[in-house]
Amino acid sequence: MVEIGDNAHPLQQAMPMRDSTTDDIYALWDELAGFPISQADDALNHMLSRLCSLFDAKNALWSVVVRLPTPAEGDLLNGWRPRLVRLLHPLPSLATSIQAQVDKLWLPEVDISAIIGAAGDEPFLTRLLSEALPRDWFEGEHYRRHYLDVGHADHLSARCAINEDVRIHLFLYRGLTDPRFTADTKAPFTLAIRGLRWLQHQIVLSHGIHAASAPLTPTERSVLLALLGGETETQIARSSSKSFNTIHAHIKSIYSKFGVHNRPALTALWLSQGASVIKPKPPAA
Repeated sequence: MVEIGDNAHPLQQAMPMRDSTTDDIYALWDELAGFPISQADDALNHMLSRLCSLFDAKNALWSVVVRLPTPAEGDLLNGWRPRLVRLLHPLPSLATSIQAQVDKLWLPEVDISAIIGAAGDEPFLTRLLSEALPRDWFEGEHYRRHYLDVGHADHLSARCAINEDVRIHLFLYRGLTDPRFTADTKAPFTLAIRGLRWLQHQIVLSHGIHAASAPLTPTERSVLLALLGGETETQIARSSSKSFNTIHAHIKSIYSKFGVHNRPALTALWLSQGASVIKPKPPAA
């Protein structure tokens, strides 16, 4: 076990890292702007690979997190669950670990790291792992099983809101013998990710997640959430004090905007319970 000083946090023992210059970040933005939307997966793979190179990371994880329309009372994650998870290097042990963490998010008790990760409503947030969690967490089973046992000791994360119901979570990981991420790393990382929100929105749309062709009106959004919550058209009309024909017209508009023809297709587009850890496509030749 790595020994640390009495007054130091376990993830604050760091050696100097090379600076990621503003020019490096601008170059990455330019590279990604050259990918057409039809190559969204290739763009994502390139983004994760280059971020690892820029910030001396060992691996990267990118996920789309969606808010459940009707979370259970007392849900510790405020309804947020991963819809899609992408690992840059999906080593078997790591993919198994990530899948286990995703599956556990549907249980009544979840690790404090997941609770902290879901908390808050900031439209954009970057954090060091050492900023988010108490010291004793690093002595616990979750950190041992899902970090140390798969070769990770630290991460740097970003959370970007696509809208009120969809977020992007991105993590860069460092290994057991690597220097820890510091505030000096966090600053350029924040710049890099803030400038890539447009790309992440495009990738979300390319996967058909919340892919409405036009913004929903407040009434349509209310009807949408009721549909996804299992209410019938009659129940929605009754609870909203609107006529059945009015609600039916709203539902037809919603289906049109999402490019679907019925409730099952709409539900499948919005969220299927759980998420699968999938491999990235290889870069285009």
